[in-house]
Amino acid sequence: MAGYLHASFANGSGYVRMADVPDAWDIIDLAFGEPTSPTSGDIRFTRCPVTECPNVESDAEFIAAIRAKQAAGKKVLISIGGQNGVVQLTTTAARDTFVRSVSAIIDKYGLDGLDIDFEGHSLSLNPGDTDFRNPTTPVIVNLISALKTLKARYGTGFVLTMAPETFFVQLGYQFYGPGPNGTADPRSGAYLPVIYALRDDLTLLHVQDYNSGPIMGLDNQYHTMGVADFHVAMTDMLLTGFPVAGGATFPPLRPDQVAIGLPAAPYAGNGYTSTAEVQSAFTCLAKGTGCGSYRPHGVFPGLRGLMAWSINWDRYAGSEFSRSHRAYLDALN
Repeated sequence: MAGYLHASFANGSGYVRMADVPDAWDIIDLAFGEPTSPTSGDIRFTRCPVTECPNVESDAEFIAAIRAKQAAGKKVLISIGGQNGVVQLTTTAARDTFVRSVSAIIDKYGLDGLDIDFEGHSLSLNPGDTDFRNPTTPVIVNLISALKTLKARYGTGFVLTMAPETFFVQLGYQFYGPGPNGTADPRSGAYLPVIYALRDDLTLLHVQDYNSGPIMGLDNQYHTMGVADFHVAMTDMLLTGFPVAGGATFPPLRPDQVAIGLPAAPYAGNGYTSTAEVQSAFTCLAKGTGCGSYRPHGVFPGLRGLMAWSINWDRYAGSEFSRSHRAYLDALN
């Protein structure tokens, strides 16, 4: 189970100290590292100010709590981007600044890796960039290069996760970039070349199955968020692979690289899915039983787990998400 911790802001849910993060969470994503400007590549991570988070711990306490989590087998990552953090590495200079500034955050806090949570207008494809296997758009090429550099710097133990929205991944089944007429949204499917290039380095992909419009699945039917079928259809695309806008096939990821991204509570994001529906979807994918109208193209017992926005919202809502799903996942093993 991966969860985001509001480390820079309270967001109405209340601040949760690192030491108080429940043991249910295996990966703790610090939200968020944000750029000084969209194209600077200069990522800064600022702890929540005491005026907003009266119970915020000191840096020393924060770091000590991170060490304790790591000693207990947890992974603590810096998540870059978020709703407000637009990151566009338009130049090689911005790429190099990104690598340098992200490394500084990882080193300061002794983190285990990096989560890429680019949303909004961070990634888009230029006209003529039509092959996800060989991207030419600078913001895509430079991000891939930066992530490969970070992975090489920190070695095989470096944890790399991504949390794209469905618009940037599964929508690529229908639309990729601006399209042949240049009239489609250039952000359509724009994460696909990044995922493809990092497929051997990627620890976990947890697409946000929320804040999404209807998305066409491999059955060529539109699926709407909030129910089991949506999660089965969206996850099946990642585990089965799919042709990108009628062209080359985006190859499947390994089941152990895939988790389902969810809101932890009804007010944490549009598309909240009840505990029963989430577990129904997971059982369908992992065991091939209890499926609804959408039938996945295989059984995936190695499906890795769940991601939630967020640890704070889960705690605010009485910890039902972490308590129920932790017990469910443990019982699958």
